[in-house]
This record gives sequence, structure tokens and C-alpha cells, in this order.
Amino acid sequence: MMMVMMVKMMMVVLLDFTNYVSTLPAPSSVSMKSVDMKHELKWSPLQAACSTAVLYSVQFQGEFELMVLNGRWVDAPECQLIPHTHCDLTFDLGSDSDYNLHVRAQCGSQRSPWTELSPPFNRRDTVLMAPEMTVTAVGDALHVTFAKLPLTAVVRVTVWKRGDELQATVYPMPAEQEVLLVPALQEGAEYCVRARTVLDTRIHSSSTDTECVSIAGRPDAAWKRTTAVTVTVVVMAALLFAVFWAAVHCRPHGCQTYLHKEPLPRSLEPDWDIQIPMSPEEAELCEPIHVSSAPSH
Repeated sequence: MMMVMMVKMMMVVLLDFTNYVSTLPAPSSVSMKSVDMKHELKWSPLQAACSTAVLYSVQFQGEFELMVLNGRWVDAPECQLIPHTHCDLTFDLGSDSDYNLHVRAQCGSQRSPWTELSPPFNRRDTVLMAPEMTVTAVGDALHVTFAKLPLTAVVRVTVWKRGDELQATVYPMPAEQEVLLVPALQEGAEYCVRARTVLDTRIHSSSTDTECVSIAGRPDAAWKRTTAVTVTVVVMAALLFAVFWAAVHCRPHGCQTYLHKEPLPRSLEPDWDIQIPMSPEEAELCEPIHVSSAPSH
């Protein structure tokens, strides 16, 4: 009899405890805000009397948890017993699968039921904003700089010479690079740039405003050209002066000393002692003839 009474009392206490614990309402208005691959779960503050601060905890369940961990829910490490009504899940939702998410409140020893996000969230549903772009000309190149790019995204940068947009060149740049260098551009020309962020063929942001800058050339290019022209003129003037001075002041004997003529090799010397063989008859006909001039009167 005594044992039965004790069991009934324990049941009443447990029932009262269960009713006490379940009196805390669940969080409401659970939603996901995802911009540029930054995922933040939000909910409304708990409208219930609590003698201490209300704390919240968040769990997630993705494809890996469903298939490999047999449907297990995983605690979001940075969102356990937090006083805020928002939770950054950017680094927790690391795949393109659908994620189930839920949140609950706790007040002292009381815990509310879980409130689940509906529908599940997929990071492909993020909203991409036009990237923050800065364009500067450095020498004959363009430096295109970006800030706060989404994770895993690619930035497509379009560059063209003003007035020739049909010949534009598109440069894909991974988000972690942050700076794009476009070298060897035409000096004195003006180039225009615009960009947009792309996650895949279906997800892309709007384009930035077009920014145009002029290419002034390398900072030292003008100095180098001026120096080269000056050196060339000085060298040519010195050579002309040397030739003119030599032509005026060089005496024959002195010039022979500096302008020594090398003898030709024997193989190139002309042989003027040419003898033509003749027969005896031709030799008799070729007797020398002496011509004497008549005495003048």
C-alpha cells in the first residue's frame, strides 16, 4: 500500500514537472535571410514571463545528416544558448543540399518545443548583390578591386575601349582573388569596366555601374623617351663633329699614319708581265720601227 502511494505521488510530481516544462511557448516567425552567401536565421523574441534571460539554441539537418547520420540533428556551434534572436549559419550550411533548421527557447530549466523553418533552406536561394568595384589606371594597366565578395562565387569583369563595346573582353575572377589586373592597354585610350557576381548559370547579380578611366601610360615612359632622344642627338652630333674635324685638320702625312693602307695579298695582285708566244715568222714581222722627226726649218 505504501509502495502504491509513493508511485502515485511520483507520477503526480512528474506530471506537474512536465506541465511546468511545457508551459514555455515555442519561438515564432522563424525565417532565413541570405544575401551574398551569408545565411542568417531569424525569429521573434519570446513573449513569455521569465525571471532570467531567455536563451535560444539552433540545430540543422542536411543531406549528410539525413543519409549518413541517420537523420541526426546537429547543434550549430555558435548558436547554443544565445540571448540574440538571430544566428549566423554561413559556415554551417556548407553544401548545396536542402537544410532543415529549427530553434527553441529556454528560460531557466524550462525549454520550449522546437520551431522548424519551412520550407527547408538551400544556399542556392541566396540573393546576390552587385559587387563593390573600384577601377584605377596604373601605368598601362587597369587595377579592378572588389570588396565583400560572396564565398565560392566568380566575378565576371567586362572591359572594353570606349566606343568599341562590341569588342569587349570578359575576365572571370574567383572571389578569393579580390583584385584583377588588366595589362598592356593602349596608351592614351579610355577603357570602361563593369562586373557582376555569378554562382552558376542560373544565379547571378545585377551588373555594377560602368566605370571608365584613361590610360596615361607608364610613369617613366615619357622620361625614357626624352632621354633616348637626347642621347641619340648628342651621339650623332659628336660623330659628325669628329668626321668634320678629321676632314679639315688631317694632313696627308698624318692621315697616312692613322689611315694606313694594308697591302693586297699576292693572290689579288695584278700580273702585268704577260708574254705571248710568237712563231719565228711573226717575230720577223714585228721588228721595231724607229721614227725620226723631220728637222725644223
